[in-house]
Amino acid sequence: MNEPLLLVGIVILICVLIHRWTEKLPVPSLLIFLGLGMLFGENGILRIPFDDYLMSEWICSIALVFIIYYGGFGINLKEAKKVIVPSVLLSTIGVVLTTVFVGLFVHWTLKLSLLEGMLIGAVISSTDAASVFSVLRAQKLSLKYSTDSMLEMESGSNDPFSYMLTVVFTALLLAQEVSIPLLLISQVVFGCLAGILMGKIGVYALNRLNTSLDQAETILVVATVLIAYALPAVFGGNGYISVYLCGIIMGNADIPKKKEHVHFFDTLTGIAQMLIFFLLGLLVTPMNLSEVFVPALVIMLFLTFVARPLAVSLLLAFNRSKIKQIGLVSWAGFRGAASIVFAIYVVVRNVEMTYPLFNLVFCIVLLSIAIQGSLLPFVSRVLKMIDYDKNIQRTFNDYQENTAINFVRLHIDEGHKWEGKLIRELELPNEILIVLLVRNQLDLVVPRGDTKIEKGDLLVLAGQEFDDRSQFMLQEVVIGNNHKWNHRSLSDIAMKKGLIVMLQRGKDTIVPSGDTVLQEDDVLVIAKF
Repeated sequence: MNEPLLLVGIVILICVLIHRWTEKLPVPSLLIFLGLGMLFGENGILRIPFDDYLMSEWICSIALVFIIYYGGFGINLKEAKKVIVPSVLLSTIGVVLTTVFVGLFVHWTLKLSLLEGMLIGAVISSTDAASVFSVLRAQKLSLKYSTDSMLEMESGSNDPFSYMLTVVFTALLLAQEVSIPLLLISQVVFGCLAGILMGKIGVYALNRLNTSLDQAETILVVATVLIAYALPAVFGGNGYISVYLCGIIMGNADIPKKKEHVHFFDTLTGIAQMLIFFLLGLLVTPMNLSEVFVPALVIMLFLTFVARPLAVSLLLAFNRSKIKQIGLVSWAGFRGAASIVFAIYVVVRNVEMTYPLFNLVFCIVLLSIAIQGSLLPFVSRVLKMIDYDKNIQRTFNDYQENTAINFVRLHIDEGHKWEGKLIRELELPNEILIVLLVRNQLDLVVPRGDTKIEKGDLLVLAGQEFDDRSQFMLQEVVIGNNHKWNHRSLSDIAMKKGLIVMLQRGKDTIVPSGDTVLQEDDVLVIAKF
């Protein structure tokens, strides 16, 4: 038990430490973690022997639950409403068409049984939202004709259908007695009902939660997601459909502390994606990939240049989409973690295959991310599909059209430079407003230009919140009695990639200099680069 926990801890630590560096590379960052896992694996530097498919399925499945939930949570229905129909067609019928095209191709060219071909097609039939949007967000690529919203909705919702087909063909290859129509109906119906139910319950509970427990809202959301995944399974439903719908409902509802939820799940799913790719890289044995590389390359090329474009063209023709949009949607459908997780599902159930399915799918995903992911910005430019006047963040629910407002209190002590002045006489930036004045601790005054500020007044000022985590972060540090900086001047403090920009001492706000000596209970605001 200790070894797996040690491994997971090391993986997460490495992922967090190198994440900011990998974001700046010209290739999809998730590909780096895949390679890093292979580097640590049996044929790598550390030669860690790891072949526990059962534990890998468990870890990756839990991680995938939160990734799919957050994929639904991030969908902005107002932005996506124009592309709902084509997105749903791509994520349902598109998955079926891709499975059939790939299955028939594998059957005819590689001489595998038809069921084996269909299983391979089912496993790799879904596109990967995390991979697609890691590229779009990193490169700040907004796409014309709401194509980014279409890709987000399609790639976020096609995993459940790929999983259902994988379950069906796995059962058929194992010669299990199964009613395919009944299985599919129960998967969809119970999955949808559970997702809608848990989404509504989650929104209701968040809006009526009254507890002193810190971060209770986040804990409640995590519990809701887990129940949304597990509940439909009791009745034969699809947990992935359930958590996806739950995410859509909660993400588009008016819930408290939504921005905090966004930051939490942004971090959680980011680590989950890195963990999945690292673990899968660790699980594979690179020396064994040579026997499946050629068939994997053949399948990937057919999938990229024939199966995906054909399915997309057939479905988007009904939507009268432009040829260049069809071309970009075809290219942007690269594979990812879900396909490998579904391959592990098959391996754990001991399905006999001509080629080792995990290794085969691993190669397909590796090639797909490396080629399609790296060239997506180039293809977008060649097809002239980049919308330079649009912000890619508008595609997501965590986008705030008006920057969030923060409120600051300011007490007017005797001798304050604002004492005795009218509000219109204050030289305030346009972005800062005095929204409330509290006088005598009881009287609330709506401030006007001719309102005179008196000693003892409490002013409430409003300004735009700072939130630019991609460049640098603001962090608060409280100087305690035993803090190493206590009673030291700023000039004596060596700080790498950081700058103390403000100091709060009692009621006083101080712009610090090198001569400023820190005292106990000082609150520092540090900009960390």
